[in-house]
Amino acid sequence: MSACLVVSLSGIGIRTLHRCVELADELDHRGVALSLLFTPRVAGSGQPSVVVDWVRRRRDHGDALLLHGFDHVPAPRRRAEFGSLPAHEAGLRLTAANRSMERLGFEVDSFAPARWALSPGTLTALRRKGFVLGADATKVHDLRTGVVHKGRVHGMAYGERVEPWSCFALVLGVARAARRGGLVRLAVEAADLSRPGPRRAILDAVDIAAHHGAESTTYSGVTQRLAVPMS
Repeated sequence: MSACLVVSLSGIGIRTLHRCVELADELDHRGVALSLLFTPRVAGSGQPSVVVDWVRRRRDHGDALLLHGFDHVPAPRRRAEFGSLPAHEAGLRLTAANRSMERLGFEVDSFAPARWALSPGTLTALRRKGFVLGADATKVHDLRTGVVHKGRVHGMAYGERVEPWSCFALVLGVARAARRGGLVRLAVEAADLSRPGPRRAILDAVDIAAHHGAESTTYSGVTQRLAVPMS
């Protein structure tokens, strides 16, 4: 099976918007779509209109839009926002997030949580709320059919001390995944785009995936492109 490349972008906000625009332009030149992981509220404040307008234009351009949590406030014991929640609590946060998205004029049916941490309770809540897709660190869940598509997220490690190693590992990991075929997931954090090393590594990873025959898709297109679950 030839590889499918999904490139996601998170951390979209007023301080990172210019870098997001630059990345989107670079990927447009390569014919690669983005999956935008959008958080409607950050630290309790709404997203500025310029950010919302850009996200709307990218969605209309063909990029996918996924709900990326509500405000990323950690759950008890400092776990990721949706990493440990039971179904009832996850449902309440999803309802609040959906309402915030609706006020911005967005309707979403796909979900990717902060730090890719998705509790079993959150999966249950997503099904109850009518979501069709949920993605965690190693799998993409088709919530309509129960099919699970395996493919781990490739992204940058945190910390300047590990940056050169992380850049090398990112490109190497994506190359290996693309050669094997199936689902190749590249996660971009907007804050990383301010540093030349990670920015170059991200584009190199996209280019080497294409070199190995990976075809661009989005999270919304995964369930159509990969109709048979991977072993």
